[in-house]
Amino acid sequence: MLMDLAQTLDSLHDAWLEAALEALAQGEATRVGLRPQLERFYELLRQAAASGDPAWLDSIVYLWVWSQTVTDLDSEVITIAEALQRLIEVTIQVARERLTEGENLEFITALMPYWLHMLEYAANQEMRAQLDHTTAELERVQRELERLDKSKSDFISVAAHELKTPLTLIEGYAAMLRDVLEGAAPETLREQTRPFLEGIFRGSKRIREIVDDLVDVSLLDNNMLKLSFQPLWLGQIFRSLTDELAPVLEERRLTLKVHRFPGSERLIFGDVERLQQVFRNLLTNAIKYTPDGGRITVDGRLLPGFVEVWVADTGIGIAPEDQHIIFDKFGRLGDPQTHSSGKTRFKGGGPGLGLAIARGIVEAHGGSIWVESPGYDEEKCPGSTFHVLLPLREEPPDESGKSGIFSKLAAYLKKGE
Repeated sequence: MLMDLAQTLDSLHDAWLEAALEALAQGEATRVGLRPQLERFYELLRQAAASGDPAWLDSIVYLWVWSQTVTDLDSEVITIAEALQRLIEVTIQVARERLTEGENLEFITALMPYWLHMLEYAANQEMRAQLDHTTAELERVQRELERLDKSKSDFISVAAHELKTPLTLIEGYAAMLRDVLEGAAPETLREQTRPFLEGIFRGSKRIREIVDDLVDVSLLDNNMLKLSFQPLWLGQIFRSLTDELAPVLEERRLTLKVHRFPGSERLIFGDVERLQQVFRNLLTNAIKYTPDGGRITVDGRLLPGFVEVWVADTGIGIAPEDQHIIFDKFGRLGDPQTHSSGKTRFKGGGPGLGLAIARGIVEAHGGSIWVESPGYDEEKCPGSTFHVLLPLREEPPDESGKSGIFSKLAAYLKKGE
């Protein structure tokens, strides 16, 4: 039976080759290039039939699969498995035309195991090839993203550095001009120029804040942020921020309620200025996205080894799909063109660095930060809650023997609590 199958294949060779070229090749040049490949395929099919081992076909299928170019894998070109399916259809058609009905049925039945093996092997190899290609493409995209991120970080660093000098000049000359006008100019001239000078000072102050944020982002990107661990009380930080933000809260008719939560008056170690920056950014963010007349609440709790603080608001909320974006650099939501001007106005604009900086500072302390919100709705205002988890450090990291000094100071301060 095996020799009969091989002999039948021999008898169908010429007709099969022409039919296969007709089915797969478009144009004479393609036919010339494809003919040796099809000849080799048919010879291996005959050897497989003669030996009874379908594995004879593996080499040609492997060659075809792994010879595909990146363009082939990315395009809509037919797969090798689809091409093999067409060759099977050609074989069935040629056999039907040249064999009797009984011979045809016996021939197709005998070839079935070889075809099934060939298709399964081709599918597996193509899956591996596609997986390798996809993995390589993902790695290429990852490298490109890392390159772009580094370019952005380099730009931020250079921009922050280059803006500092002219900004200092603007601030200095504006102060000198104010002093000259206040000292020698007529009252009328002083009154006329005062609004312009105040505008310069406000604008330069805002630019200074943005430049400082750019510097902080650059430090975080390059792992150069240095923390100065000192004794602190979270409650004191919030009392200071409440006084600082009081004018804005009054202007926006917002209510800020800071609870005396477990751990708020417990002495811990951290960078006071940086943690104040974190909670200032969170409170400012709550002010920005809470409509006038809304409420902001600060509360917390003690956990084993940690203190958790949350800042909740009655603002417009954040859509679930956007809740991971807001902690990225320049991670602003919505269309910037629809944002109002001003750092603390409702939906006020900004570079989108505050929450990214907050995350970097919190993580540098060994903590974590995240947000919860039912969703985004400017009418129902479901609100958002930002959580900060900080380690309960009872002494700072040991740096050049400072730990012992701070431990003694902490013990002294705890006695007075």
